[in-house]
Amino acid sequence: MRIEALKLTPVNSSMVEKVTPQIEEGKKNFGEFLTEALGEVNSLQQNAAKASFDLAAGNLQDISQVTIAAEKATIAMQLTMQVRNKVVDAYQEIMRMQV
Repeated sequence: MRIEALKLTPVNSSMVEKVTPQIEEGKKNFGEFLTEALGEVNSLQQNAAKASFDLAAGNLQDISQVTIAAEKATIAMQLTMQVRNKVVDAYQEIMRMQV
């Protein structure tokens, strides 16, 4: 069996195109999206708390509105926690990579 040397050509900087992340106008980056989503979760939590206080004060007669508001807030918080867990897992996976 014959073994030949590898013929490698060096990479020139002209061969590599410089890539810079560009955000198209009208599109949000991840930070803006995350901030907006957390604001919505906070709003749902506040609405649920207000509905509970209104029910306790006798301003609301329909308990289903309170239940729906509380469930929306709970589901939004659970989703937020799952997203956080996935981001932490991804970060830990990246940190375990050997360079």
